[in-house]
Amino acid sequence: MVLEKIGEGLREALRKIARVGYIDKNVIDELVKDIQRSLLLGDVDVKLVFELTKRIKERALNEKPQPGITPKEHIVNIVYQELVNFVGKKPEIELKPRKIMLIGLFGSGKTTTIGKLAKFYQKRGLRCALIGCDVHRPAAMDQLQQISNLINVPCYAPKDIKDPIEIAKKGIELFEKNYDLLIFDTSGRNALDKELANELKKLGEFIKPNEVLLTIPADIGQAARIQAEEFKKLVGITGIIITKMDGTAKGGGALTACAVTGVQVKWIGVGEKLDALEQFDPERFISRLIGFGDLQSLLEKARDVISEEKAKEITENISKGKLTMDDFLFQLESFQKMGSIKSITEMLPGFSLPKNIDLSKQEEKMKKWKYAIQSMTKKERENPEIIDSSRISRISRGSGVPESEIRDLLKTYEQMKKMIKLTSGKKRGLIGNLMKKFKMFKGLL
Repeated sequence: MVLEKIGEGLREALRKIARVGYIDKNVIDELVKDIQRSLLLGDVDVKLVFELTKRIKERALNEKPQPGITPKEHIVNIVYQELVNFVGKKPEIELKPRKIMLIGLFGSGKTTTIGKLAKFYQKRGLRCALIGCDVHRPAAMDQLQQISNLINVPCYAPKDIKDPIEIAKKGIELFEKNYDLLIFDTSGRNALDKELANELKKLGEFIKPNEVLLTIPADIGQAARIQAEEFKKLVGITGIIITKMDGTAKGGGALTACAVTGVQVKWIGVGEKLDALEQFDPERFISRLIGFGDLQSLLEKARDVISEEKAKEITENISKGKLTMDDFLFQLESFQKMGSIKSITEMLPGFSLPKNIDLSKQEEKMKKWKYAIQSMTKKERENPEIIDSSRISRISRGSGVPESEIRDLLKTYEQMKKMIKLTSGKKRGLIGNLMKKFKMFKGLL
């Protein structure tokens, strides 16, 4: 989970507000202390934390709730608004032809992030090409080429040329006429390394990129601030991408440190896969952080993996009271494509995972269910009710899945069928259908 320690602390602080009978100064003081504790544990700068909580306290004590809003809801809304303002403004993402140059520290995940960016823009109709100007890291050109092959975009990454400006020149000549977006990789460096910084500055002056995006790993914490400021002076960065947000408690430090430089955080990397890159939206980010969920992002993920035609087909089957194992398998596969169980459930408003649960085991169970379904006959998939003990034994032998797991699969299938019967005939739309899916997967937990 993104910024897990901060999120847990903030959610508990707001739950305390929900439990109190009356809002007074003591309650506000306790809330402020809880928020301070949570943010400091997340490596957020002390001065920034106290400035934020001072604003929250002043508003909570002096502002009156709007008509129709309870005092508790008013306090929660103040916390939400101030946290949104705290992490910066929502950036604009332009979908038009241009050049983007990525720069960053050693080990920041810059080259992988280039692939993620290209995939994002590719999905939105832009023709992308990659140009590798990292002449210092031995494996950089090979890595960029491998990534370009995975997302099916052209790449110019010669290993025999050691002048990054010459590479940029040939890459532009090769791609500029036929491609909308050229993304340039550069050598990883520290902004305070004068020799490499000078090389970067000259490269930027030659390319004249429309955007210069700085990648910074979240585990750098508060040190992100000085790097962002130095790179800004050096090449005039237009935005920041914070990587590795899924694996560190210092993400809060990196995020807020960048925000105070005046350069917008435009993207956050939330995993290793090439689709694990999110546009930074302060409102959605904070909403997920404090447990409000993010159904809009969830719907966008769903649309990426579920075609309207297939969704309509399954909906029609459900409306007729039919649910085959093929439908069930499709939903399993769609769910897995949308991301990890943890990343998806944190987008659901009010949904919290049981503590101490081993999600790797749950995701392994989903894989086993897929193998079991694929070992069923066509007749069994169309009508799972016919699967008796002897058929379970045969499916187990064919799939290598224990009989107990297959019985668990059949039990969950039956539960889903019952749930669908209870909700059939109700017009719920895409959100409702998604919520149905997640109710099914509660059986995994």
